[in-house]
Amino acid sequence: MAQRTAPTERQKRLGYELHKMRQAAGVSAEAAASLLGVDRSKISNIERGIRAISPDRLRSWACYCACSDDSYIDALAKMAQPAGRGWWERYRGALPGGLLDIAEMEAHATRLHTAHTVHIPGLLQTVDHARTIFEAVVPHLPERELELRLVLRLERQQILTRDDPPDYCGIIHEAALRMQFGGPSVARAQLEHLMNMSELSHVTLRVLPIAHGVFPGAGQTLVYAAAVVPPLDTVQIDSTHGPEFLYSEAQLSKYRAQLAWMERLALEPDDSRKFIHGIARQL
Repeated sequence: MAQRTAPTERQKRLGYELHKMRQAAGVSAEAAASLLGVDRSKISNIERGIRAISPDRLRSWACYCACSDDSYIDALAKMAQPAGRGWWERYRGALPGGLLDIAEMEAHATRLHTAHTVHIPGLLQTVDHARTIFEAVVPHLPERELELRLVLRLERQQILTRDDPPDYCGIIHEAALRMQFGGPSVARAQLEHLMNMSELSHVTLRVLPIAHGVFPGAGQTLVYAAAVVPPLDTVQIDSTHGPEFLYSEAQLSKYRAQLAWMERLALEPDDSRKFIHGIARQL
């Protein structure tokens, strides 16, 4: 079992799930160590994502913890497999790790459900729109990092045009559509890009009009990434200090309810396209 100095969010998530499984079964760390034939400190490191666990040992762990959910165990075993270098690893050390964790989360998602109030979803931003946002970061980003962030964002967007894209549903508040980041011409091109992307069969865009008033999570950027099994779903929200990843059942339930509330208020896809077209014509 190899040791890591800086586990990725996916590696930490695997450790979290193993810890949760052990706790639910009432198995002590000492007992788990004895059953696996390792010392107590390694159990702690596995559950923190610092130390890897082989798929075979993971299945033994699940057996000792009396977990009988085969689909869940298979998904965890896949997470434990030695992974090849994802494309995002090219940016390791050059960009904040949280940005790479977002790319990895998206790459493994089976469905993405997002809600944005002020910004256009990153996966749907044009280069000029994204550049304007990165140029407004305080303190200013060095030119090299700004360019790297742009390239990373463009590479992330390729999941929507790859051979097996995840289903994508984006709820965009009217306020985000009216933000003229970069000026009218950039804003118009951004809205036209949204309309083009919404024509893809696996992409659904829905507008939440200002007239609907209050809704839960107002002002918050939310990404709900569905996994191959629901217990491994992940919520990612933005904060001033970087992305946060949430995955307790209480948190997942809360944000599913929040998205459902917003969907009840949002326009249907066809009406949303007409709404976006109407704003674009005003620019």
